[in-house]
Amino acid sequence: MNSDASLPRLGYLVSTYPAISHTFILREIQHLRRDGWQIVSASVNQPDRPLAQMEAYERQEAETTYGIKADGARGALKAALWAVARYGFSSVKMLASAFRLGGAAKPWKGLAYGVEALMVARWMEQQGLRHLHVHFGNAGATVGLLTKRLNQCHLSLTIHGPDEFDDVPGQHLALKMKEADAVICISQFARSQLMRISDSDHWHKMQVCRLGVDPAQFPYRSRVASEVVQMLCVGRLTPAKCQVLLVQACAQLRGGGMSFHLKMVGAGPDRARIEREVALHGLQNHITMTGALNQQEVKNAFAQADVFVLPSLAEGIPVVLMEAMCSGVPCVTTPVNGIPELIQHGVSGLLTTPGDVASLTSQLQLILSSSDLRESLAKEARHKVTTDFDLANNVRHLGKLFQEFPRNV
Repeated sequence: MNSDASLPRLGYLVSTYPAISHTFILREIQHLRRDGWQIVSASVNQPDRPLAQMEAYERQEAETTYGIKADGARGALKAALWAVARYGFSSVKMLASAFRLGGAAKPWKGLAYGVEALMVARWMEQQGLRHLHVHFGNAGATVGLLTKRLNQCHLSLTIHGPDEFDDVPGQHLALKMKEADAVICISQFARSQLMRISDSDHWHKMQVCRLGVDPAQFPYRSRVASEVVQMLCVGRLTPAKCQVLLVQACAQLRGGGMSFHLKMVGAGPDRARIEREVALHGLQNHITMTGALNQQEVKNAFAQADVFVLPSLAEGIPVVLMEAMCSGVPCVTTPVNGIPELIQHGVSGLLTTPGDVASLTSQLQLILSSSDLRESLAKEARHKVTTDFDLANNVRHLGKLFQEFPRNV
């Protein structure tokens, strides 16, 4: 679709873009562009994979995204000289505030964010941008905050959780809520946590707009009951995802005589620990670890799965759950953070006590033992996603929030 000249031009800033674990940001941008928005993107860090390992649409996005660190020292020097000429002493004041944000322990890290803000501000002027939108409340949002202090742009943030809530002082989250002009929350839970750490004068900025999936990209497929139930887990291998607990539950399932196979998709720092747990319980014939897969490979994994499992200890609202639910794969997960806004226990999925291997094993035994239950949960799950988590609908809602941004900043 052609861009709509009446809509404000937006700059998207992300810490790492594109990234295999954040394809939902790319999809969001693509849908906004289809709706007529002019979106240009910048990434603090380089993409998480070489171009050769990306799908075509990811490569195209990577090639048109401004890479801040990729611009290097020369880009930083050009931005510094430009900022002094453009803003004079205000640029020095911004850098001084960045230095203070680093705190006594890491003042130079704060200053580095300040230099990155100079580079973002210069990029924004080159692109004719007055609106900056940042996904996540982490370092990228710090750079966005400092950019706003320099060029007085309109700053909006999308807050996901839970990582931002793990270190509220270190992430300067309350300060970001104070200085941002608009805050998009992916769940009511996320909004509640921001309310908890913010002055009530800033609550009006916080609007819930959920993420979503395109049902056409994840078609529903009825499952035929088989003797060996195929389980699937997709996610970064981290302590927060708690895949080690899933391995322990698999050991109990095998001990109880259940017939199953688990495919575990993802890469991350917990891989060695998970592999040790698999070896400890002798589950090499029951669990396959594939490493990270691209989007098409994950879709193929959904098509082969009977049950999806995500035993997380902390989450936002995982898009991968929406993808599984949309594809007709019933889910077993935990009621942490925003997940109960997506899954109702016993209706659209099964919820298990976080960190409790007995609870996880019990719910898996229940779903593995009944193809009728799996089919019932899958149908309700698909309905829930298409009703409340349809990507096109939710991006249109996001666009309406963006339309409320002032035209003259």
